[in-house]
Amino acid sequence: MAPLRYLLNRLLLLVPTFLLVMVIIFLLVRLLPGDPAIALLGDKASDAELAAFRERLGLNAPLATQFMLFVRSILGGDLGTSVMLRAPVWDVILSRLPATIFLTVYSVSLAILIAGPLAFVAALNRGRWPDTVIRAVFQVGLSMPVFYIGLLLLTFLAAQLRLFPVGGYGKGLADNLYHLFLPAMTVALYTSAILMRNLRAAIIEVLDAEYVQFARAKGLPLRLVLGRHVLRNALISTITLLGLSIGNLMSGTLVTETVFGVPGVGRLMLDAIFGRDYALIQGLTLTFAVLVTLVFLMTDLIQSWLDPRLRLS
Repeated sequence: MAPLRYLLNRLLLLVPTFLLVMVIIFLLVRLLPGDPAIALLGDKASDAELAAFRERLGLNAPLATQFMLFVRSILGGDLGTSVMLRAPVWDVILSRLPATIFLTVYSVSLAILIAGPLAFVAALNRGRWPDTVIRAVFQVGLSMPVFYIGLLLLTFLAAQLRLFPVGGYGKGLADNLYHLFLPAMTVALYTSAILMRNLRAAIIEVLDAEYVQFARAKGLPLRLVLGRHVLRNALISTITLLGLSIGNLMSGTLVTETVFGVPGVGRLMLDAIFGRDYALIQGLTLTFAVLVTLVFLMTDLIQSWLDPRLRLS
C-alpha cells in the first residue's frame, strides 16, 4: 500500500508543476524581443499584412485571453500550427523527437558504462595510483566545455581518421548507433566525469559503514558484499544526480545537435527562436518540461525502491 500511495502523491504533484510550467512558457515566449510578424513576413510587408498576420495568430487579443486560449489548446491536444514550417506543431515535434531521445539514452548508457566500473576501481584503490589516475583523467574531461570535446572528437575521429561520420542520424538501429556515436560520446565523457566522482565518494562512504565492515568480517566474498550491500546504498545519491543529468541533457541538446548536425528538437528550438515561431517554441518547451518531469518521477520511484524509507517518509 505504501508504494502505491507514494506513486499517487508524486503524480498529484505533477498537476501544479504543469500549471506553473504553462504560465512560465507563455510569459517567456511573449517576452522575446522583436515582432514575430516582422520576423516572419519581413521588413517589406505592409501594415495591413502585418495586422492581418497578428490577428490570425491572436496576438492582438488581451494577454489573459491569449493565455486561456493557450491552456485550452494544450488540454485539447492542439499545440497549434508552426508559421515557420507551415505544419502542425505536434507533427513537427514528433518527427524530430526520436533523434533527441535516442541521443539522450545513448549518451546516458555510455556514461554509465564508463563511470560505473571506474568508480569502483577508484574507490577500492583509494589513495593509490589507480585512484589518482582515474580522478585526474576525469578532472580534465570535467574542465572542458561540451562543445570543445565535440569539436575535438569531430576533428580527429571524423575529419582526419574518418572512423565516424561528421554528422547525420542514419537509418535503422545499427546506422543510428554508428552516426550518433560521436555526439553521444561527447556528452557521455562530460556526464561520466560527474557521475564517477559522485559514485566513488558514495562507495567509499558505504565501504566505511559498520554493516559493511561486519559483512566482510563474517568472511563474505567481496563480490557479494559489493553487489548486495555496497552498490544498492551507494546508488541512492548517484541516481538523483543521474536524473538531474538526464534532465539537463534532454533540455540542453542544442549545442551537441548543432555541432554534429543531428536533426533533433534542440536545433529545431534554435530555429524557432530565431524565427519567432510562438506556437513551435511553446510546444517544444512544453515537450521538454513533460519529458524532464517524467524523468524526475522515474528517479523518485527508483530511489524509493533502493531505499524504502523514502516511501514511508
